[in-house]
Amino acid sequence: MRPAASRSGGAGDLWRLAAAADVADWESGVVQTRLVRQWCEAHGLDGAQIYRQDGGPVASWGVLGKREHRLEHNLVLYCAGSDETAGDAGGAGGWPPEGRELAGILAMGLRLRELADELKDRKFHDNYNVVTLQAVYDVGLAIASTLNLEELTEEILLRAVSLLDARRGAFYLRNAEGRLALAGTIGGGARDVLDAPAAGGSDADALEKAAAGVIPDAEHSLAVAIEGDGGSGSVGLLVVADKESRTDIGPFAASDHRALSLFANQAGIALTNANLHRQALEKERLEREVELAAEIQQRILPSDMPDVGSFETAGWSRPSRQVGGDYYGSLQLKGLRRGMVVADVTGKGMPAALLVSTLDSALRLLVDDSRFGGESVGVETSAELFERLNKHIVESSASNRFITLILAEVDPRDRSVRYVNAGHNPGLLVRRSGEVTALGASGLPLGLLPNATYRVDEVGMGPGDLICLYSDGITECESVGDEEYGQERLETFLRERRDRPLSEIIQAIDDDVSRFGAGLPQGDDQTVVLIRCRAA
Repeated sequence: MRPAASRSGGAGDLWRLAAAADVADWESGVVQTRLVRQWCEAHGLDGAQIYRQDGGPVASWGVLGKREHRLEHNLVLYCAGSDETAGDAGGAGGWPPEGRELAGILAMGLRLRELADELKDRKFHDNYNVVTLQAVYDVGLAIASTLNLEELTEEILLRAVSLLDARRGAFYLRNAEGRLALAGTIGGGARDVLDAPAAGGSDADALEKAAAGVIPDAEHSLAVAIEGDGGSGSVGLLVVADKESRTDIGPFAASDHRALSLFANQAGIALTNANLHRQALEKERLEREVELAAEIQQRILPSDMPDVGSFETAGWSRPSRQVGGDYYGSLQLKGLRRGMVVADVTGKGMPAALLVSTLDSALRLLVDDSRFGGESVGVETSAELFERLNKHIVESSASNRFITLILAEVDPRDRSVRYVNAGHNPGLLVRRSGEVTALGASGLPLGLLPNATYRVDEVGMGPGDLICLYSDGITECESVGDEEYGQERLETFLRERRDRPLSEIIQAIDDDVSRFGAGLPQGDDQTVVLIRCRAA
């Protein structure tokens, strides 16, 4: 053993050596080795090893030591002296100083190394998060440009599997029944339908728990709910399984859940945009169909009502929507006779407009039948026409649909009017004297009962007499005070204006009803047909 006086390695020397070292030497362990070596040489030892009390090595130099010393900072020193037979601490080859100064320096270096490792980990995770965010941003841009819903579901699933390096994946969308239906899969089968919590509120956690086992035989899986727009709840579910690793497959990390959640947010926005796009296309398609239906209905309704010998006629209709359920027209019969008709189909909009088209076709086909075109058309034959029309409407319409209709057949030869009222508002015959007679119902509405029968009634008209056929959109028009326009008001209105030109009377009715219901939207289709017998 060398004399102690010739050795360096006191606390001051150790601190100077530690202070002179750079960070790389601390990280590599070079400084720790130098410190142990210098300390051993200073105390005449052949070697020393320092461990944490949990077993992890800190630094070593020289031969394996067997003498154990418990130091401060949870460190343990094993050292080997040059005289292995030495006895007690006071002997020539006895225990060296416990190494408090060495333990303190090494503990400080150990902590510095731990801090450096933590900093590296943080830098790695920060870089990983940046890469992940960039990847999520890139795939978000990719799916955001896809507005076709079917293509979008495929793209979302493919991007999710690629983003997480997964071997398998499944994508579910909530259907109309509130269940999650399989929209696509990669790498194998998955359950077709998944029972899930009801949409609405914060159901994401419950939804992800319910997704356990949806991909059979998957060793590791990760599920993330796709939230709808405006807090409407989960609209879908993304499931990835069996993450690729260098060896085989492994579990998903917490960072993978964050990345998939961010991607799911992008997917939710893309799905919302695709659904809005689909709805816009559907709305545009429906608008085109309604416009076409309105054009067809305008062709069905006459642009002008023809005069019939001694009778002058006029008609007008305004639907409450773009297309309506009111119908009016003029039917050419054999000889000089002509039929004026007003009808009202239950309901509004497209369904009512379709039934109006059916009614128009059926009426014209039946009227063109030779059995109803002779000069000697009688009451029984006209009733038969309505019975056949009724059966046709029963067979061609839904059970909750029916039609009220009034048809007035005028004959200019004797100024007679035959009429059938199938459950419609009573026509109003306003005599030149001001007397008003109601042309009441003579049968049930068309389409109610298959075997309904009808009665044909007849009235005569003199010069200046006026008949008004109308739909209930006129008399049932409501004011802001919930008062109906009513039949009595209409009778008074017609009586006061019975001598005016028909076009002026129709315009006055339109103005008066509109003024009566001012402040409220039009509640029902409105139709008027006027027939007046000219003076001889």
